Amino acid sequence: MFKTPTELKYAKTHEWVKEEDGLCVIGLTDFAQDALGDIVFVNLPEVGDEVTSGESFSDVESVKAVSDIYSPVTGTIAEVNEELLDNPALINEDCYNAWLIKVNDVTDSEELLDSEAYQEVCASEA
Repeated sequence: MFKTPTELKYAKTHEWVKEEDGLCVIGLTDFAQDALGDIVFVNLPEVGDEVTSGESFSDVESVKAVSDIYSPVTGTIAEVNEELLDNPALINEDCYNAWLIKVNDVTDSEELLDSEAYQEVCASEA
């Protein structure tokens, strides 16, 4: 069973979302990092870039493959986690603290799932 903290919301594409001080903090879920294997590179967007719900904003490279990361919200990137550029393995070590981007001016979001509904998505893909 994968960790799915109940205080977070989840996208079916395996990103987590947390609202914090008016921002949406976005990262990869435990299911995603486990499926990817050892993450060796993260390609992050720039502060000020626009993200659109359901569209790719980044990608990660693991020992297995390169995978797109999709934004669960529409808005403007307020902050990127620069620490991941030097140490992408942080996502494997603690995916719920190794956030990717923080988005403000959010105007739209995908249908986000609670922890229980997201676990059902993971079970169907496992």
